[in-house]
Amino acid sequence: MAGLTTGGPNVDVSLLYEINGAARHAPGWLDRTVSLAGEFGIPLALVLLVLWCWRGARRQDESTAVESFAALVWAPLAAGLALLVNAPLRELVERPRPFRQHEGLQVLDPTVDPGLGTGLAQPEFSFVSDHATLAMALAVGLFLANRKLGLIGIGLAFAEGVCRVYTGVHYPTDVIGGFALGTAVVLVLAPLAMALLTPVVRAVAGSPRLGRLVRAKGRTWPRPVGLAQPQSPSAEQLTPESDLAA
Repeated sequence: MAGLTTGGPNVDVSLLYEINGAARHAPGWLDRTVSLAGEFGIPLALVLLVLWCWRGARRQDESTAVESFAALVWAPLAAGLALLVNAPLRELVERPRPFRQHEGLQVLDPTVDPGLGTGLAQPEFSFVSDHATLAMALAVGLFLANRKLGLIGIGLAFAEGVCRVYTGVHYPTDVIGGFALGTAVVLVLAPLAMALLTPVVRAVAGSPRLGRLVRAKGRTWPRPVGLAQPQSPSAEQLTPESDLAA
């Protein structure tokens, strides 16, 4: 823990200077793009990816749609839980922001004023990264619902981590810690979460009003065998034996 707080000359700091140092040679528009992508763009892209996955899941068969929808509900819940876990962890470690420990860094995050403070949008301490935690939790939760879209989400989460180091507000280990925390919360609690969410989602799917959240418009699922309604024979199906029985 002390090593995280002091942050001496090590691989972590060397990588910080190498990645952040690229901003010195990059055009201003690229720095602004990376900054905005890391702060707002990539998290928004992950949310849109989850919504796109939900749109496709509604067109699947009943069992797959219910499981996918439960996983998509769990993804943001897990991300929020991971951020709650990170709050006391960050206060426990108390690792200052890199620009408070090392000189010569380019601080590109628009919510940070390195001279006056970190601003309302950024906590004072950096370990672990909230953005990296949120991004990876959403990506891994998405992976549980859809493998292909989940891999795209994981790629976006890694890009988020690079952006946070590039802008000078996090060490690489802050990002790695965020990835580990987000992944652990999603996967460790996934069996319990899915066991609790799946019956709820199945009940929602059967609701006349809320069913479209899980089932696409115009799509019907076969009724369970035990709930099949008996059908009366039509006039063509009546036989003389049935008339006599009547």
